[in-house]
Amino acid sequence: MLLTVHNLSKHFEMHHLNRQILAFEDVSFTLDSGQFMVIGGSNGAGKSTLMRCIYRTYRATGGVAWFESRFGRVDLTRLADVDVALLRDYEMGFVTQFLRPRPRVSALELVAEPLIALGEYQDAAESAARAILDEFGLKEALWQAYPATFSGGEQQKVNLARALIRPVKLLLLDEPTASLDSAARQSLVDRLAALKSQGVALIGVFHHANDVEHLADQHLRLDRVQVYQNGATHAVVE
Repeated sequence: MLLTVHNLSKHFEMHHLNRQILAFEDVSFTLDSGQFMVIGGSNGAGKSTLMRCIYRTYRATGGVAWFESRFGRVDLTRLADVDVALLRDYEMGFVTQFLRPRPRVSALELVAEPLIALGEYQDAAESAARAILDEFGLKEALWQAYPATFSGGEQQKVNLARALIRPVKLLLLDEPTASLDSAARQSLVDRLAALKSQGVALIGVFHHANDVEHLADQHLRLDRVQVYQNGATHAVVE
């Protein structure tokens, strides 16, 4: 298995309120190369937090997440930060619904950067960037413009193109279709289907879950949020 998650849990300390907020608890699943898992559940149930724990934006409170990397089997929950950064460069990708572009950097430059960082020649990287920006329907007139000036939907197209331009083993997607028009959503679905067929493992939370239902091999649902306050447990079901 590419990814084996066992009893993964995450809570957040709120020191000023003397309480812990439990995002999720005892989540277990396995995911192999070429499999697609869709995460569902109510707002606040911990869906995005779960993916951030796998990507290691957050540190899990408990449990393990074994990942079969190019360097061997590693536990993502305990891996050193420098090693996490290396995995992100070569083996793991994360797509959010928000783009935070750097000032005065064009859309084309932003999308080409991941390939250049991997050693690709600039001309080849920019050629690939043009192709994927066109695939997602960003107008050619905007390729040399700064994404900070774009609409939310246009920024998301740049965001997706940058995240999907390079090969990875595991791709995490957090509401990637929320700002997209129907044509761009279909382009994303087509790209995800191609990645799946190439052996990429995918985990995603989707605003339009029906778009990817035909690709899904597994479903994981999170529904319960618990608050630990002064030693007492209060369960909230949404």
